[in-house]
Amino acid sequence: MREGIAAMTGANGNRHHAKPAVAVLRAASYEDDLVAKILEGAQLCGLNVRGKSVLLKPNLVEFDAATAINTDVAVLAAALEAFWSLGAADVRVGEGPGHRRDTLGLADGAQYWTGIPDFARVFTDLNRDDVEPVDGFANERFYFPRTALRADLIVSMAKMKTHHWAGATLSMKNLFGLVPGAIYGWPKNKLHYIGIPRSITELNRTFRNTFALVDGVIGMEGNGPIQGHPKKAGVLVMGGDLAAVDATCCRIMGIDPAKVTYLRRAVLFGQAHESRIEQRGEKPADVRTDFDLIPQFQTLRLK
Repeated sequence: MREGIAAMTGANGNRHHAKPAVAVLRAASYEDDLVAKILEGAQLCGLNVRGKSVLLKPNLVEFDAATAINTDVAVLAAALEAFWSLGAADVRVGEGPGHRRDTLGLADGAQYWTGIPDFARVFTDLNRDDVEPVDGFANERFYFPRTALRADLIVSMAKMKTHHWAGATLSMKNLFGLVPGAIYGWPKNKLHYIGIPRSITELNRTFRNTFALVDGVIGMEGNGPIQGHPKKAGVLVMGGDLAAVDATCCRIMGIDPAKVTYLRRAVLFGQAHESRIEQRGEKPADVRTDFDLIPQFQTLRLK
């Protein structure tokens, strides 16, 4: 199975280029034509999914109606429609929440049941999916959901948020949901034992068949990823190099990506430096809106 994953390197249209493309598109609200914006971003990034199986992986970690924790249902529904229209052979949704064991109840709170057509058929709970082994993850044999391992492309649909341990949680950290809680516990205890920065980079080294679509229409600032406050950034950020996407998101949030530990580690396989990114659509500086940071992360502020 690892050979199949490795063979997908470059499938997203970016990894063969010295400067990966990252598209930043304005989205003033969830009432905008998000399908058109996702299709525009896919075109700007050279994404080709025709004939491929696609797994959309939202951020569905907790639910609180008073704030903005999860990938919004409007973005997820738009992504489903957009990827079908791009000619994908199959489009599914999968997530393994890190806190709540009742994944379907959590999805109900986030309005996925009512907002995603035929949700019960297209959704897989990655915490309880059948698993297959992958050797070499953090020098160990790890077990991952079969649905994720067999997808041609995994779209990391993160929410743009600060994080009380990592500084920021974006498309790379969002891959924590690919680790099955039924084996490794809640909140993914094994990954915390390995260490969050190392686990982030190990997951992104393992799953190279990825594309990022970050929901920054309304993100979260302060004590994220769960207890922070809504923050309107008014953007969707897309690209095939997740490190480049996350670095771009950090700059939009007023965070210096060079000071974020997991992004410093990502230089082994990503392009996080601003001069190495082909920015398309809006320039990050033009849509920058500083997210509040908790005291221990004030040093991350982008000058």
